[in-house]
Amino acid sequence: MASGKSKIGRRVARTLRIPFIDTDTDIVAAHGPITEIFASAGEEHFRTLERAAVAAALHRHRAVISLGGGAVLDPATRADLRQATVISLSTTAEAVRNRTKNAKRPLLAAGPDAWQRIYDERRPLYEALASIHFDTSTRPVDAIAADIVKWVREQS
Repeated sequence: MASGKSKIGRRVARTLRIPFIDTDTDIVAAHGPITEIFASAGEEHFRTLERAAVAAALHRHRAVISLGGGAVLDPATRADLRQATVISLSTTAEAVRNRTKNAKRPLLAAGPDAWQRIYDERRPLYEALASIHFDTSTRPVDAIAADIVKWVREQS
């Protein structure tokens, strides 16, 4: 959450000249704001919608896909991701506080400590799936995107 997945992903996709897919954006386009989905139908329903959006995105031939931070909670999604190149982006709690001051994020409604708890719970899943890891806490988005593009090209 709030690691810069969408901003960095857009830049990487643009440089590689491939499509960019943000699964949260796809969910919002089809079902309305995530905060409203959480409020009216609950997290479980949101996770079902998220699983479908991720599966659809992963069936694209080649694209940069930004997943919501909780997408890895689904075992089927994790199985699918094992067949893909996964780049993990992380950040610090302090950077998240600065980035999400005015954001409406349902899972952060309990305050800034909620982010750290969620991240600590999910970190083993992220690490198990990732081919490479980038910390986005302090470096400029363009520099991180350039490093990712360089890495992807070296893998090809």
